[in-house]
Amino acid sequence: MIGSNDVILSVKDLRAEVDGTEILKGVDLEIRAGEIHAIMGLNGSGKSTFSKVVAGHPDYEVTGGEVIYLGQNLLEMEPEARSRSGIFLAFQYPLEIPGVSNLDFLRVAYNAKRKHQGLEELDAFDFDELVREKLDVVKMDASFLSRSVNEGFSGGEKKRNEILQMALLEPKLAILDETDSGLDIDALKVVADGVNQLANAENAMLVITHYQRLLNYIVPDYVHVMANGRIIRTGTKELALELEERGYEWVLEDATVKA
Repeated sequence: MIGSNDVILSVKDLRAEVDGTEILKGVDLEIRAGEIHAIMGLNGSGKSTFSKVVAGHPDYEVTGGEVIYLGQNLLEMEPEARSRSGIFLAFQYPLEIPGVSNLDFLRVAYNAKRKHQGLEELDAFDFDELVREKLDVVKMDASFLSRSVNEGFSGGEKKRNEILQMALLEPKLAILDETDSGLDIDALKVVADGVNQLANAENAMLVITHYQRLLNYIVPDYVHVMANGRIIRTGTKELALELEERGYEWVLEDATVKA
């Protein structure tokens, strides 16, 4: 059982490339249970690459450093093993899966995790009861369960569906990659409320975003600024407010001077 303040993710000098181009150039980060971290930065800074490397995306090659997740070498784990062990990635652009009902998709994912934990799989009736309880977290109508995964969903509905998956899977580390992208203010509030309901002393959240507005609703314990494949500054939620007011140029200039 994870206790409050236990280290969930420890990243040291992580380096990674895609198609021969180095994107991550020495990322250092430690996330403990009960914490919410935010990574901010301009386009091309390495934020989304970092999330995909942690999740195990095959297009990204790790060339150096270490990532320890709950005491295990994460880099030796296959992507599906990472997921079953409690790492969840909410995509910036969730994919549509025509012909696969949302309910079937959710049940298969949920039972795969239960099997990994040595627990008995839920039958269709028991799972249906469970998933309907979780719908309240993101204020989704039950009719979405019979539709194909994300097919025909609005941007806000796709993001709510991601949080519904998260509510069912109860990850130890949830990574939200620009979940606020394309959301109007009402959808943003619903998604943020769902995330806040799911945060507790035994899990951790990593929120990746360009903008302060999401952090008005999901309040981080730590804010990190990423640039050129590294985290160049860490602060509290006040850092995000300063970035909103002043932009990123002053942080980049300061990091250049210190380097």
